[in-house]
Amino acid sequence: MLNPTIPRLHVLSEQDIPGLIELSSSVEWDYNEEELRTVLAIGTVYGHKNEANQLVSCAAVIPYEDQLATIGMVIVHFSCRGLGLGRSLMKTCMEAVPLDSAIMLISTKEGQPLYESLGFVTVDTIHKSIRKNVAPLTNEPASEFVDIVPMKESDLTAAIELDALAVGSKRSAFLHTRMRQAKTCMVIKDREGTIVGFGFAVQGPVNLVTGPIVVRNSAEATSLLCKLTEGHEGHIRIDVPDGQEDFLRFLAQNEFEKVSQPPVMIARANSLPPRSGHYFGIGAQIFG
Repeated sequence: MLNPTIPRLHVLSEQDIPGLIELSSSVEWDYNEEELRTVLAIGTVYGHKNEANQLVSCAAVIPYEDQLATIGMVIVHFSCRGLGLGRSLMKTCMEAVPLDSAIMLISTKEGQPLYESLGFVTVDTIHKSIRKNVAPLTNEPASEFVDIVPMKESDLTAAIELDALAVGSKRSAFLHTRMRQAKTCMVIKDREGTIVGFGFAVQGPVNLVTGPIVVRNSAEATSLLCKLTEGHEGHIRIDVPDGQEDFLRFLAQNEFEKVSQPPVMIARANSLPPRSGHYFGIGAQIFG
């Protein structure tokens, strides 16, 4: 039985992964060990522990390279809600970010009032979609002038640059770590051999999570998604930023069900950093 007395805040480590998995399961989130190792490798995770040393809350802050950080995985166990743990976690995460950096998060409905009270404003939305049909996706090739091939380590530098233009901040550590974690990594090359897009697919406990996906247009996005999921017979998840209407239509036509549309919120800025419009799938909500 979890103790409802005021728990103490800690910086978490890999030793806390079992507790983080148990805590995320309590709110029906599907973090696994590999995903949590990625988060711990590139960010800082805080959490409260009760007198029995049980983890009863957590939140992660991940700094990127160009005055942007993201906060995610904000969870408070149901037995400890109303004690101010969520506010304590958020303030700690925000204090860990330099004052000249904007802070982004993708909110749950339950968390939105707290984030608004801390100065976050809604600037965008994400379309979270899941496909449960095991039949393969089919699509016409994006163009006869591009080729979709497995990503090599030497391709990562180009992918990081494309990602920075799409997201508005460089995320080198995230993409290096994500590539090692991913089940499938693909790049799109034009006829001169220049990399013009890329995408990852990461196997989670339930879903194959596709993203980030950074490409020039919806035709390339659909072709890349088909390649990333080729041969996969389980559930597929993709979280698409607002504004990619053609791609969202393709998903709906191929039996992806939109399960939520969470808001993207930001603090210390009035809008997201300038973006190229080439962001078709986020890596996961925690990574922005």
